[in-house]
Amino acid sequence: MTHLFRPTLSALAITVATIGAAHADTINVVASFSVLGDVVKNVGGAHVTVRNLVPANGDPHDYSPTPEDAKALKAAPVTFLSGEGLETWFKRLAKASGTDKEPVIVSEGIKTHMFDEDGKQVTDPHVWNSIPNVMIWVDNIEMALASADPADATDFKANAARYKDQLRALDGKIREEIGETSTGKRQILTSHDAFGYFGEAYGVTFLAPQGVSTETEASAADVARMIDQIKADGVKTYFVENSNDPRLVKQIAEATGAQPGGELYPESLSGSDGPAPTYLDLMRYNADQIATAISQK
Repeated sequence: MTHLFRPTLSALAITVATIGAAHADTINVVASFSVLGDVVKNVGGAHVTVRNLVPANGDPHDYSPTPEDAKALKAAPVTFLSGEGLETWFKRLAKASGTDKEPVIVSEGIKTHMFDEDGKQVTDPHVWNSIPNVMIWVDNIEMALASADPADATDFKANAARYKDQLRALDGKIREEIGETSTGKRQILTSHDAFGYFGEAYGVTFLAPQGVSTETEASAADVARMIDQIKADGVKTYFVENSNDPRLVKQIAEATGAQPGGELYPESLSGSDGPAPTYLDLMRYNADQIATAISQK
């Protein structure tokens, strides 16, 4: 099993030094959740200070904004959302804040896919679980920051290019690592439908009792069908998610004999002391965990 590379401390130091600002001033921007906030930081470098509304280990579907969030949103020259139905709470926050600025939807231009959920077609918002989609994020973020801060546009462009090189390299490593596993074993049980784009990009099938939003609840009939499917397909491994309640997926695992594979980070970074404090770490860690689990089946 080939595990994904990590940059050396010296390489990170060079990157940080290169991103250093030509100007002392920074702009205060808002990002809806931690994954997006980290990507904004990589593009903005020392020219931006990013406030994440949903913090690390938080659920971006189900969030209750605070008065401090409203103040930050009102003051920010740029606010970044992923969009595609993820931040259902944002309109309420925007109204409460009194802001008249439209947010930047960074997922614009991404080819999304749909799910049938309770008889309705819904867009899967978890686009960041495919690295090529985040490269589109990067382009949209760069344009927005350059518009807000034209004096530093050259630096934003250089930061974006550097970060996309890192993303491209990691994407290749994930494809290589998953490619070393048997295609017949690439099935995983998770809490909710957050890994559809990962599955499409890297060739893994994910089953989940909940839909694309953690705000939905699986019916008893849905759970029974899921148990039958897992038994029929021979799914052997399940993962819990860092930002979601694990009880239902554990209940299903107990009924099917699926064994724990660990914890995944589908829509939130970990804290700085965890395994996924950045987006690159998140994708690297999730891929390692998944590849290890399916290679042992």
